[in-house]
Amino acid sequence: MTPLSCGEELFTNLKGPLWRILVAVALCLASPFGAHGEEYPSRTVRIIVPYTAGSPNDLLARMIARDLQSRLSSPFIVENKPGGGTVIGTRVFAASPPDGYTLLFSSSSLIVDPILNHRDADLKLAEQFAPVAIVATTSWLLAASPRLSTKTLKEFIAYAKANPSAINFGFAQGTAAQLVGDRFKVLTNAKIVDVPYKGGTEAISDFLGGRIQMLTPTPSTSLPFIRNGQMLALAITSKARNADLPDVPTFRESGLPELTLDFWAGVFAPSGTPPGIINRLNAAINACLQSPATKDNMRKLGFDAKAQSPQGFAAFVAQEIPRWTEIVKSTSGTNR
Repeated sequence: MTPLSCGEELFTNLKGPLWRILVAVALCLASPFGAHGEEYPSRTVRIIVPYTAGSPNDLLARMIARDLQSRLSSPFIVENKPGGGTVIGTRVFAASPPDGYTLLFSSSSLIVDPILNHRDADLKLAEQFAPVAIVATTSWLLAASPRLSTKTLKEFIAYAKANPSAINFGFAQGTAAQLVGDRFKVLTNAKIVDVPYKGGTEAISDFLGGRIQMLTPTPSTSLPFIRNGQMLALAITSKARNADLPDVPTFRESGLPELTLDFWAGVFAPSGTPPGIINRLNAAINACLQSPATKDNMRKLGFDAKAQSPQGFAAFVAQEIPRWTEIVKSTSGTNR
């Protein structure tokens, strides 16, 4: 099956469930290199990161870009295009030709944004995004300002209920981190004010300045602040406690099992990209992720490396859509 006939079959099935579409993608990716796949890459490849510089996704993307440049002997550059809840950068990517020279490094937000904005996440993914490789997983924390008189999650919830709208929650708009915090509000009936930002680093800056009192960061962006006493971690969304934060209980331990959630990040190509290119990128990324040095560097940033085939990544994303759709529905009444 040629890449063209692959695409034709995919688009004629867009009305079906996402898993059928992803099966078609998997069958396409199982075919040999496209006509010019062996020559790829022969020039600079740009990786669009729709997040601010210094954010978890940015750090991961730059790590992968450096390794790909070494392994594939061509420049791989990262372009930060934050804004609009990741929409600005993602739109630039979606308009790019499917030739493997423009990639997207994104995360859970890729499926969260269409759901938040009442678009069909299933069809948007099938129409515009070809999963290349998942890169990493981690968790979110619920972090509170040490300026508050609360030391535990239970105390924080009690304070929020006793002082309606006294706590401001900062987040990058349109991201999964926003939904984690809003889901927390729904589950606890805590009256907390949402304060959206262009990027997570801006929210951290205002948090450290005392203008907001709650964040849902990943360990990668919060560990230094937790260790120096500028941020208090009250709970983590992982299934088990984090080795770097052994004293921080999981939400399940704290009586909120609904907040057992994973952050993920990975690489996408435009839909219609020749399967040979996708397979070559996947093999190079997975080789990077299996490197002890990469695993160690990711662990220091608070991430777990996760290697998978394009088909496996596509199936994983398909499973995430109904999960986050339900979370969006449950938080639709919060004060965004």
